[in-house]
Amino acid sequence: MLRLLELQDESDSRAACAAVGRSHADPNLRGWAALLPSHPALLHEGLRQSGVPVLRGDKGALALGSVSQLWSAARGLADALEDGAARAQAAELARRAENVDAPRQPWRLPRSRLAEGRVLVMAVLNVTPDSFSDGGRFADLDAAVEHGLRLAVEGADLIDVGGESTRPGAQPVSAVEELRRALPVVRELVRRAGVPVSIDTTKAEVARAAIEAGAEVVNDVSCLQRDPDLGTAVARGDAALCLMHTRGTPQDMRQRAVYADLLGEVHDELVEGLRRARDAGVPEERIALDPGLGFAKTAQHNLVLMRRLRELAQLGRPLLAGASRKSFLGSLSGKPALERVAGSLAAAAVLALNGASILRVHDVAATREALAVVDAVRSSSS
Repeated sequence: MLRLLELQDESDSRAACAAVGRSHADPNLRGWAALLPSHPALLHEGLRQSGVPVLRGDKGALALGSVSQLWSAARGLADALEDGAARAQAAELARRAENVDAPRQPWRLPRSRLAEGRVLVMAVLNVTPDSFSDGGRFADLDAAVEHGLRLAVEGADLIDVGGESTRPGAQPVSAVEELRRALPVVRELVRRAGVPVSIDTTKAEVARAAIEAGAEVVNDVSCLQRDPDLGTAVARGDAALCLMHTRGTPQDMRQRAVYADLLGEVHDELVEGLRRARDAGVPEERIALDPGLGFAKTAQHNLVLMRRLRELAQLGRPLLAGASRKSFLGSLSGKPALERVAGSLAAAAVLALNGASILRVHDVAATREALAVVDAVRSSSS
């Protein structure tokens, strides 16, 4: 599949050369590259004639240049090439390059209008007895609502309510139990919080009830893979949707964290999730994508995804990411979940600078303060 790569170091360069079957890898390639299929060769030649270097291999080719150079060359070829397949690939390359260079795409909710021009904060509110960070603290309705209202005051743009833990090893619960935990909290926060409410679920039954209670977003950690009716429930409920990359279930996802091409496989599996959502009738403007840090990923996988997150912007949808208090941060600091605030803020800044539009966090006030600096740096000019 055609896609853009950002080659930041020797490992990226060697992997890109291997992907196109070049027997002699160039470890010094840096910057952006378009990973092209072997055919049609007319596209390769057209890019060369446009001044874009193209390195061919047995399985494809790499077109090298800045995002704007790749866009300009591909846009011209999309108009000029006579071969239909080559013209379609040129148009796709131009679209992807435009997505990377464009301002962050807005996420359209059914009723609320989210702020634009800054990174948004989605607050975590787990109403479970066994979540990895705050399990049991907000299982009581009054405590959960009070905490949700506090998160809104601290500056949350959305509040994500979850009634089933998705930490590694967590056991599933029934839809009835999930609704018992989450639905009263959703109702109260919709009524009182003044910010949009999201339901964190993989079940269509839970999503339908939460949407009926006023939730505007369904945050699905399964990328529409576990419940075949969930996409339809979102579409018919006129809700927004976040699709997160994962593999397997909380019971086996650690064993499934095996990738030959991490970014390529996450990219392709998110594309499949987008297809499922579109087929179910969810408008694309309502969809955000999440690379799934900590879900079927090793600590090293998480770091690479954070470093190269901007590649996923080529899919043209807002990127939501959640590193807050996760175990890979603990592996770096040696600290337990509740003491990972500093590491979480550092991760938030990295993600925001590398293309995230929405951050899912526990510590809202501290994250908003950190993001004020990030947003000021991003918008600064001489």
